[in-house]
Amino acid sequence: MSTGAIEHVTFRNADMYWDIAADLHFPPGFDASGSYPAVVAAHPIGSCKEQTAGNIYAPALAEAGYVVIAFDASFQGASGGEPRFLEDPAQRVQDFSRVVDHLVTLPYIDADRIGVLGVCGGGGYALAAAKTEKRFKAVVSVTGANFGNLQRQMAGQSGGPIEALNAIAQQRTAEARGAASAVNGFLPETAEAAQQTGDIDIIEAFDYYRTDRGRAENGHVRFEVAHGTAALGWDAFHLVEELLDQPLLIVIGDRDKQGAFGAHRDGHEVHGRAASIDKQLLEVEGASHYDLYDRPHGAGEALKSVVPFFDKRL
Repeated sequence: MSTGAIEHVTFRNADMYWDIAADLHFPPGFDASGSYPAVVAAHPIGSCKEQTAGNIYAPALAEAGYVVIAFDASFQGASGGEPRFLEDPAQRVQDFSRVVDHLVTLPYIDADRIGVLGVCGGGGYALAAAKTEKRFKAVVSVTGANFGNLQRQMAGQSGGPIEALNAIAQQRTAEARGAASAVNGFLPETAEAAQQTGDIDIIEAFDYYRTDRGRAENGHVRFEVAHGTAALGWDAFHLVEELLDQPLLIVIGDRDKQGAFGAHRDGHEVHGRAASIDKQLLEVEGASHYDLYDRPHGAGEALKSVVPFFDKRL
């Protein structure tokens, strides 16, 4: 199999009524009769497998000798599930185990050498999944965000979490009575509106998701409203002091200290709280949240530590 080879797959577990879509990235000279370490790669919130986790980190890790599976979250991207654009943390966490269930059926995967990497919200979900999914032997969070805390913080800018929960309740009642599903966009409509927020994360999110830099067909950054209570009541870091014990690498950028998504703060918090004995915090000097998605001085610097980290622990 040639360098850069990708296989598009779909699969369904016993607990699912829909398919998960994923891309398998293979290392150079891949031999299906061999045995390879694997990495599960999780995309950001509102993103898809064709962005950052799947088109930056997965190819680099495949080049380093890993079979990497980048997957679309349930209800998003090319994966199935209704309603569309649902962001349910419990389902997102379960998706990681569903992906591992598929990996361990592949004869060329060494089931004792599986790691996980997530970017942004995918990083927060990877940390949450690793608390209970012990088939993950090493964990990397790249500019990982605790989505529950992010939602509560953002709700605080417009009335607070209780007001947001009441609005969701009204929308859910309306839909139960026959109203159309409501979907909210997460980003401003124009680059100018993004600039007016003055927030580095919002400004750079628009540049990544709404320009040719990172735009992808399924990278909608849209969220279904009526089931948003799940995220507002969730915390990615609950019980990390007791349950998150695998070798851990947290990557953040030092330019993201004031960003709305909170990855800098969350990175320091989970690094301090996790039960892991083997844990590292890499703060990339001069890098922002979105530099760690795809920029040479960002993702490129992160990979200089991510690859050796997995090499040593897988």
